[in-house]
Amino acid sequence: MTHAEPFPMVRNVGLDGMLVTFADTMTEPSNRAALAFRGALQDAGWDGVLETSTSLASAYVRFDAARLPHGEIETRLRELLAARDWYAEALPPGRKLWRVPTVYGTDLAPQLDEAAAAAGLSTDEAIKRLSRTRVRVLTIGFAPGQPYLGPLGPEFNIPRLQELTPMVPEGALVLAISQFVLFSGPTPTGWRHVGQTAFRCFRPEMEQSFALNPGDEMLFEPVTQAELKRIRAAIEDGTGGATCEEIPA
Repeated sequence: MTHAEPFPMVRNVGLDGMLVTFADTMTEPSNRAALAFRGALQDAGWDGVLETSTSLASAYVRFDAARLPHGEIETRLRELLAARDWYAEALPPGRKLWRVPTVYGTDLAPQLDEAAAAAGLSTDEAIKRLSRTRVRVLTIGFAPGQPYLGPLGPEFNIPRLQELTPMVPEGALVLAISQFVLFSGPTPTGWRHVGQTAFRCFRPEMEQSFALNPGDEMLFEPVTQAELKRIRAAIEDGTGGATCEEIPA
């Protein structure tokens, strides 16, 4: 797969970090490359690497410069980059598919109609497309355990709001620029609130406090307000009635 120069790009980040960037915007191939490259770094198990993570289109490496000098790790990163076409590489194993009960619209998610109109769709058609799109956890960020999810179809490449919504609740599914964000706690936002779940992304009481990992996938399946109310009353494990299964490698 051909990509414009200067990508992929390797840069220093402070005294003990390197950033490998695959594009200046998020696309499915650039996110795939970041996830696959980070997976390969983890598998390599280089002595001196302390931490790895991903953003929408980059992989970050933090290292102990006394054990793994800058020049050496940069050489290794460039050699690993040259070894494969990361934009077409398979995603790492161990990923999960989550199916999350979601109320679209109603007073629980009052900006669905506005988002549908911005996408040039009826509300019913927007719900059908959003609920049938299997989205990837592109990265975790902004708040603990909070996923950015996508990509959605190009019709949902709608801008953020001009003014902030004062507050959306935990479990809010919000939409802008062909992505979802599933909020891990109550917060103001400039994204449109289109769905509501009972899913808890951040569970500090559990050993695995982040429910999701980059590369996981999600489907937000429609339920009624009455069904979501029943789920909230009956299920207390933070899943909000969601099911998950391992995605075959």
